[in-house]
Amino acid sequence: MFLFCFVSVLLVATWCSVGCNPSPVLGDVVVDRSFTPPVCVRAARTGDFVRYHYNATLVGGETFDSSHQRGAAKVGLLGEGRLLAGMDTGLQGMCVNERRRVTIPPHLAYGSTGAGDVVPPDATLVFDVHLLDVWNKADLVVTRTVSTPTDCRRSVVRTDFVRYHFNGSLLNGSVFDSSYARKQTHDSLVGEGWLVKGMDEGLLGMCVGEIRHIVIPPFKAYGEKGSGTEIPPQATLVFDVLLVDLHNPKDNITVQDQVVPGSCPRRTVVGDYIRYHYNGSFLNGVTFDTSYQRNSTYNTYIGMGYVIPGMDQGLLGVCSGERRRVIIPPHLAYGEQGVGDVIPPSAVLVFDIHVIDFHNPSDAVDVRVTHRPEGCNETTEVNDLVRYHYNCTLVDGTPLFSSHDYESLQDAVLGADKVIDGLDEGLRGMCRGERRVVTVPPHLGHGERGATGVPSSAVLVFDIELVSFEKGVPPGYLFIWLQESPPDLFEALDSNQNQEVPQEEFGDFIKLQVAEGKGRVKPGRTVDDIIADMFTNQDRNKDGVITADELKLKVDEDREREHTRHEEL
Repeated sequence: MFLFCFVSVLLVATWCSVGCNPSPVLGDVVVDRSFTPPVCVRAARTGDFVRYHYNATLVGGETFDSSHQRGAAKVGLLGEGRLLAGMDTGLQGMCVNERRRVTIPPHLAYGSTGAGDVVPPDATLVFDVHLLDVWNKADLVVTRTVSTPTDCRRSVVRTDFVRYHFNGSLLNGSVFDSSYARKQTHDSLVGEGWLVKGMDEGLLGMCVGEIRHIVIPPFKAYGEKGSGTEIPPQATLVFDVLLVDLHNPKDNITVQDQVVPGSCPRRTVVGDYIRYHYNGSFLNGVTFDTSYQRNSTYNTYIGMGYVIPGMDQGLLGVCSGERRRVIIPPHLAYGEQGVGDVIPPSAVLVFDIHVIDFHNPSDAVDVRVTHRPEGCNETTEVNDLVRYHYNCTLVDGTPLFSSHDYESLQDAVLGADKVIDGLDEGLRGMCRGERRVVTVPPHLGHGERGATGVPSSAVLVFDIELVSFEKGVPPGYLFIWLQESPPDLFEALDSNQNQEVPQEEFGDFIKLQVAEGKGRVKPGRTVDDIIADMFTNQDRNKDGVITADELKLKVDEDREREHTRHEEL
C-alpha cells in the first residue's frame, strides 16, 4: 500500500523545464556523475522514455524507496510532467549506463507537504540513478552493416526463410540470448509474424554472410510485457546478426557458373547413370562434403529418386565434362530435419559439380570411323584374329592403357571372349589400316566393379588402329575348306596309296591346301601345332597313322553326335 501511494505521488509531481545540457547544478538540482561510459550509446532528452534503477534516500541517508528492492526498473517519460520536476531535470542528457547522484531540493520534490509518512515536509531527496535504456515513440529500427560479402546475388525480402546467428543484448550491454551459445542458428520466416516486428524489418535486405547491428525500440520488440525473466518490460533490444542462409519456400533449384565443353553430342535424361565429382557446401561457403577427398566419383541414376529431388533436377541436361553449380533449397534437399550433425535443418545446399561421364543401360557401343583406307574389300568378323594398336581413356580424356606401352601389338580372336564385349564388337567390320574411336558403356566394359586401373561404372573410349588380321574358323574347328573338299578325302591324303597316312604325310597335305587357297587353319597358332592337334584327333587308336576307317570330317562327327543325342532322348 505504501509503494502504491508513493508511485502515485511521483506521477502527479510538478514539472519544471530545464535546458538540454546538464551541469553540476541544474535549477537547484545538483548532479554528481559517479560513472560516465566511454561511449554514449544514447542520451536522454525531453520526450524520451527512460528506464532506470535507483536508490532514493533523505539527506541523512535514510532510504525511503528503491527500484532494486522492488525488482523492477522505473520507466518514465521525460518532460511530460510524469516525474518529479527535479528528477525530470536530473535525467536530462544522461547516457545509457551512466550513473548519477541527483540531489533534489524540496521545491522540486514534494515541497512543504511531503509524501505521507515516507517523505517528510521540506525534505531534500537524493537519488542514485543507473540509466538502463532510452527510447522515443518516433524511433525507427536502426541498422548498421558491420561487414558484407563482395558478391551478393540475393538479399532478404518478405516471405523468405532465413537462418542466422545472433547475439542479443539490452541497450546497456546485458546479454539476454545467443544462438552461438546454443550452437544452433535461429530459423524463421521473415514478415510473417514469426519474429518481433523490429527483427522482421532489420533483416530485410541482408545478404548471406553479412553481419548487421540492429537496434529495436521496445514497441517493435516485446513492449510493456517483456519476455520472461531475460527481457524486462519496455526494453530496447540490440542484435548482432550474421545471416547464414536464405531461401524462399517457392524457390526451385538454381543453376549457375556453367562451363560446357565445346563438343556435347548428348545430354543426360531421366534413367541415365552418371558419374560426377562434387563439392557440397552451404550458402556461407562452409563445406560439408566432397567426393574429391574420397578420391571416388559419386555414381547414381538420374531422375529415379536415388538422390535428393534437387540433385535429380540439377543433373538433367548436363554434358560429359560439364561443370555447374547447383543451389538447392531445403524443401528439395533434406528439409526441416537436416542430416545429423552434418546438414542443419532447413539448409540451402550448394553443389559444385564436375560431370565425368554418363550412360544409359540401353546404350550400345558407339563407333566413329576416323580413317578408312580406299579399296577395302575384306573386313574383320567373328573368329578372325585381329592385331591392333589402341589408346584407352575415360570420357574426360584421362589415360588408362595403351598398346604403345608394350613391345608388341595387341591381338585377339573376335568372339572368343578374349577382350571386353564392347571392344570385341567395336573391332568387327574393320579394314586393315582403319582407325576408329569406340565408346564402350560400362555394361559392355568392366561394369559396376571396374577393374585394376578402371573406375567402377566407367565409360571407356578406345582409339583403335587395325594393323592386320587373319580370317578365322568357326568355334571348334582347326581347319575349314574354302572350296569343295576332295570326293575321296582319304585317297587324297594317302599320297603313296599304302592305306595309311602318318603325321608327316597328313601335314604335307594340309599345308598344300592352305598354300593353294583351298583351305584355312585356325589363326593365332603355328600351322605345325594345328596339324599335330588335327592328326591326334583323327588317329583314334593312337598307333601313329590314320586309316580310312578312322578318318572323319568334323561335320560328320557333329552329325553323329547329334544323332546319338536324339537316340538317348
